[in-house]
Amino acid sequence: MNPLIILIIFLAYTALLFIVTWITARRATNRAFFIGNKASPWFVVAYGMIGASMSGVTFMSVPGWVGSTQFSYMVLVLGYVFGYIVIATVLMPLYYRLNLTSIYSYLGTRFGFWSYKSGAFYFILSRVIGASFRMFLIVNVLQVFVFDAWKIPFGVTVMIFIILILLYTFKGGIKTIIWTDMVQTTFMLLALVFSIVFIIRNLGSSLPAMSSDVFHSGYSKMFFSDWHDKRFFLKQLISGAFIAIVMTGLDQEMMQKNLSCRSLKDAQKNMFTFTGIMVFVNFVILFLGAVLFIYSARAGIKVPLRSDDLFPMIAIQYLAPVAGMVFLVGLISAAYPSADGALTSLTTCFSIDFLRLDKRVDLDEKQKKRIRYLVHFCFALILFMVIVIFRAINDRAVIDKLFTIAGYTYGPLLGLYAFGLFVPYQVKDRWVPVVVIASPAICYFLSSYSAFLFRGYKFGFELLVVNGMITFAGLLILKKKNYENA
Repeated sequence: MNPLIILIIFLAYTALLFIVTWITARRATNRAFFIGNKASPWFVVAYGMIGASMSGVTFMSVPGWVGSTQFSYMVLVLGYVFGYIVIATVLMPLYYRLNLTSIYSYLGTRFGFWSYKSGAFYFILSRVIGASFRMFLIVNVLQVFVFDAWKIPFGVTVMIFIILILLYTFKGGIKTIIWTDMVQTTFMLLALVFSIVFIIRNLGSSLPAMSSDVFHSGYSKMFFSDWHDKRFFLKQLISGAFIAIVMTGLDQEMMQKNLSCRSLKDAQKNMFTFTGIMVFVNFVILFLGAVLFIYSARAGIKVPLRSDDLFPMIAIQYLAPVAGMVFLVGLISAAYPSADGALTSLTTCFSIDFLRLDKRVDLDEKQKKRIRYLVHFCFALILFMVIVIFRAINDRAVIDKLFTIAGYTYGPLLGLYAFGLFVPYQVKDRWVPVVVIASPAICYFLSSYSAFLFRGYKFGFELLVVNGMITFAGLLILKKKNYENA
């Protein structure tokens, strides 16, 4: 496909987002930026969260992952369902009862200053790394298929992408994002469906015939019974539940959208609706992955070393030009939500949890806005640097690396919230940072030597649960007196 056509598609789509931004961000205040004035329609939030939670990682990395993990990812998704139920019935009522803007302020109320800052720090670390991984995918595709042809350096491509995101999130924040997410989710889902249709037609097959081919292929295997295997179904199911809890329920970006709903009831309707759609969409993505590998085998196409590259390679190089256009729109649609939401939530977290802008009575609204703008810009710069570094070291599927990193960075949050919700004790707050730093370090040691220590057992994504349990145990050691849980 002509690089100029790809660039035009990218710019046209971006222009559409700026139109939505202009409509939604007029007269936006700090309250609108942080929680959308608590006026977001729940069904818009639910629909838009599909794109935000899946991102370019799921859209591009999961189909390629099917080649090595088959449909085992679907067991992880089924685990999500249990996690989302916990979020809707346990965490959301807590957040709404305490009227939180940043969910990590709960840790300050429950334990104290150092616990609060530890939780907020781990979110910032997790979101910076996760968002960078997600943004890397879309930027790398643009680089390979557009900017390499014009000899433009990767760093410049990253800068252009981040500047565009910076501009359309600068003013409206969450009030803008819930609407742009809805637009982006629509285009992403259409791209998935049309990509499957184009490949099936190119093979001269039909949907029933291709469904049969996928079902009888090795790619459709979902449940693995060997407990040593990272794909062992029980590991996947448990890991999925906890991944959902930490990467949605304990994540400021995802919960900020839920907290912008008018009421707890609306937020819960949003979560349950989102859950049902999410299960179906992930199955479609896995089906697409199997179709891609079947197509590669029948067409004699060599599968690239980086499985993330399979989908774009086939869509852009082997199918009709319209298929490549559909893929690019879908990828851009999947990538933007993770980028804009991350930048907004990082700005919110740092502004509320570290700068305490919501409590600063010595500053007027204009001064607070100026500080918020500066924070927004600084996080954009940080994301730029991490993406450039990540491209130099990336050596495996981004989805795999993303969940692995989450096991280390979200584990302490899991332990902190579990202890706060279910154990009626206060802790020695000043020692909490020691626990939340030691826990990931211990997990790294266990993961590195698990085969030797546990008779061949290898940790998968369940390392997140282990990390949370170690943090929980450390907090038990630090308990100091009875405490009536808030």
